[in-house]
Amino acid sequence: MDDHHISRRNYLKLIGASAAVAVSNPSLFAATDSAEAQQQPKPPEESPAIIADRERRMKWWHEAKFGMFIHWGLYSILGRHEWVMEMEGMPATEYQKLAAQFKPKPNFARDWARLAKQAGQKYMVMTTKHHEGFCNFATQTTDYCAPKQGPGRDLVKEYVEAARAEGLRVGFYYSLMDWHHPDGARCATDEAARRRFVDYIHTHIRELLTNYGKIDILWYDVSWPLDVKGWESEKMNEMVFKLQPDIIVNNRNKLPGDFSTPEQRIEAAEVGRAWESCMTMNDSWGYQRTDDAWKSPKQVIRNLITCAHDGGNYLINIGPKPDGSIPLESIQILSTVGRWMDRNGSALYGADICQPRRSRNGSFSRHGNTLYLHVHFWPGGGDNLAFAGLRNKVKSVTLLAGGQKVDFEQDDYHIRFKGLPAKAPDDPITTLAIECDSEPKQEELFVRRRERGQV
Repeated sequence: MDDHHISRRNYLKLIGASAAVAVSNPSLFAATDSAEAQQQPKPPEESPAIIADRERRMKWWHEAKFGMFIHWGLYSILGRHEWVMEMEGMPATEYQKLAAQFKPKPNFARDWARLAKQAGQKYMVMTTKHHEGFCNFATQTTDYCAPKQGPGRDLVKEYVEAARAEGLRVGFYYSLMDWHHPDGARCATDEAARRRFVDYIHTHIRELLTNYGKIDILWYDVSWPLDVKGWESEKMNEMVFKLQPDIIVNNRNKLPGDFSTPEQRIEAAEVGRAWESCMTMNDSWGYQRTDDAWKSPKQVIRNLITCAHDGGNYLINIGPKPDGSIPLESIQILSTVGRWMDRNGSALYGADICQPRRSRNGSFSRHGNTLYLHVHFWPGGGDNLAFAGLRNKVKSVTLLAGGQKVDFEQDDYHIRFKGLPAKAPDDPITTLAIECDSEPKQEELFVRRRERGQV
């Protein structure tokens, strides 16, 4: 994962870019699955049975809308970004010494899960193994894992138990790329190495989906350096669904999977395709002690609304400190978001795809015939709030937080809200629930073509 300027997985695409550009933006040094996913051929037509099964498995996910991503590993000790091993050219023999220093505090995962629930998030996705190759779970394949190193215990097990204790769905992130394994790069040109490495990776996935009970999401990442045939991705997914029939998987093992994963941007997939936008809370996925580019709670909420508007989910990351504690800024941001979600979350959970989108004051979401106007920029009191082009008859308007009735006037071209207070009724965004007589539709050109007055 990488910063908001560009997906770090653009490495292979950009390796020929000029040195000057690369130095000015180090996130160019990255391999991209998100870019590769966009270039995948269109999947073949699926049978009604396959489509129905996917709809069954993903029903909860479409309703959830909001999840927590967790990037945590040995890189957290250094506090210089999760790609520090590659970005600084650290030898594996030097980097692996960090494993003995990794000493998480007790109950770290309970703090994560409680914050996620407080924020209104419905699921969590934790890095079981990132690109550094260190396994946060118990494995028979290597000693480079949490139970056999500094932690002395299975960190994934603690995470799973904590998420379930808060009623949250459980997701596993797993990086196919591995900077520590001796075959992790040479597998691209050495068949014996490929066989060893692919067996190693498949074994990890089998362990993760066998040893922790029901798992809801498998979130693959970075497929460098192999293709779909090299990874034996079809065999991989067959194993996954045999072990976990209800699981959903993403598209980063070079198969289409169940959902697409735009990174550090909000971009709806093609019609009928599920998608989830994953973003950092500052500019880093892993703990970066000097990264102060924090998103405001208002921006996080706006991003969530934008995802819900177009039928997507929003997966926002925390990068815990080495001991597992959450940076104070992340706690403050998500706590504020959570208080807003307590009052307004009903407009987003399970939201339908929404056609109206044109307003300079705010954004929209929808449930059936109810259109929600989320006002980002409160225009002051009186009759200063309006938007144009709504082609439905409005039956009633209320403030979502509190349920107070809002007076309005409507004609063919606009709806205007009347008698509003000078100060926004809610913070940081006020939501109006607009009950329409049919599914809300907005037509801007109808307004633009209206009859003009005399010059």
